[in-house]
Formats: sequence, structure tokens, C-alpha cells
Amino acid sequence: MIHPTAIIHPSAKLHESVSVGPYAVIEGPAEIGEGCTVASHTIIGGHVVMGRANTIGHGALIGGDPQDLAFRPAVKSRVVIGDGNNIREYVTIHRGTQDGTETLVGNGCFLMAGAHLAHNVHLGSHVILANNVLLGGHVHAGDRVFIGGGSAVHQHIRIGSHAICQGLSVISKDVPPFVMAAGRNGVVGLNIIGLRRNGFTVAQRAEIKSAFDLLYRSGKNVSQALAAAEGQTWTDAGRLFWAFVAATKKKGICAWIGTGRNRDARDEHEAE
Repeated sequence: MIHPTAIIHPSAKLHESVSVGPYAVIEGPAEIGEGCTVASHTIIGGHVVMGRANTIGHGALIGGDPQDLAFRPAVKSRVVIGDGNNIREYVTIHRGTQDGTETLVGNGCFLMAGAHLAHNVHLGSHVILANNVLLGGHVHAGDRVFIGGGSAVHQHIRIGSHAICQGLSVISKDVPPFVMAAGRNGVVGLNIIGLRRNGFTVAQRAEIKSAFDLLYRSGKNVSQALAAAEGQTWTDAGRLFWAFVAATKKKGICAWIGTGRNRDARDEHEAE
């Protein structure tokens, strides 16, 4: 299952079921788990630890050195990839910049062609990055985030779970959970369709809508909205939302910009 033209370092650890295509390079001491497929012309650096059933597309580069002028190649950092990920052709994923740090990909993610994960990026599980998405260093994206094609996310930005960023978005502020981001640091509504598909109940969606309205539609600033939220009772979904907002640092969160039709994008999806 290993093509004769592939180059595999003697210290690399590959499960016997791993398939490696023509002209692929696997450096040591990389670890690749059961059932993984490595396509042709892929390069996997020696600092990569990969779980089970991952598919790596043609020409991908996993575990390369970070694009950081201060980086020292002797640094002991890693790329850690979970199980069941589909990493398509020409994706690049760079390892951490400091000793003991990691770039992380969870389980069941789909990284489409040309996506880039800079050093110390952390992806949750079931994240989808469309073609040519660019994530700067230290970006953290929660579970089931979707980022549309050609989007760029600035370093040290957080994107909350179940958020969606429309194609060609430019993000340099935090994106709260459950929202739809668009354009340059804009929020246009809630990801209602995504919440439904992922099993959020009517009551849960109503609570998320209440939190969203308090933050974005009440006329309060972020500090005032947080203070008002402290006086209310929230379940797990609401607490997740407010904990994310409270943890936002000086870059702030994406602002409400409405939609092109100047109305809340949620409304057309809200009826049961």
C-alpha cells in the first residue's frame, strides 16, 4: 500500500493499513494512524501526529515550519490531527512556534483545496473550511464552524462554535457562537439553519435569539449587555454565548451590520 516512489523516513511510524501515494514524503518521527490515506506528492513533516481514518489530498503540506521570522527550526512543536478528517489537495498546516505548542485539528473536519492553517491554529471537530480559506496564527475555531471560500481570518481571533462566515469574509475581530458573519467584521444574523441541522430545539434557538438580541439589537454596548445578561437565567447554550463574549479581549467582537435588505437574516428562517 506504499508506492515505491514514496520516501518514508525510517523513524516514521505508520500503521500497517496506511496507504501512501507516488512521490509522497513522510519525515521522521511522524506518526500516522490506522486507515489513513496519503495521496501523491504530499509532504508530512516529522512533527506530525495523526489519528485514524484521515485522508490527505494531493500536494498537501502538513507540519511545515511556521512563517514567523523569529522561528527557530530546533523548536520542538507539533501538528496534531484527530480522526476522520478530509484534508484536500494543497492544504498547508504549519506547526507551533514555541517549544511544546501545537497546531490542532479535531475530528471529522473537512479542509477544502488550498486552505491554510498557520502556526498554533486550533480547530474543533466537524469544522469546514472552503477553498482557499486563510487562518492566521493562533486562530481558534470551535466545533462545527463553517468558513466560506476565500475568507481570511487575522491572527489571535476566536470563532465560536456553530458560527458561519460567508465567503470572502475578512475577520479581525472575534465571531461569537451561533452567528452568521459576513464582509469585514460584520454580523448579519444567526445561523438558524445550522442550529436546526445540529439538533438545537425550538427552546434552545429561542434562548440563543434572546442572547443575540440583547447583545446586538438592544442598543446596549458590550459591557452593558454583559451586565444585563448577568441578571438573567440561561441554559448551556446561553451561558456558552455569554462566556465567549466576556472572554473577548481588546480586538472586540464583530459588529451588527444587518443584511443587504436591511433586515435580520434570521426572520426568513425562524417560522416553524
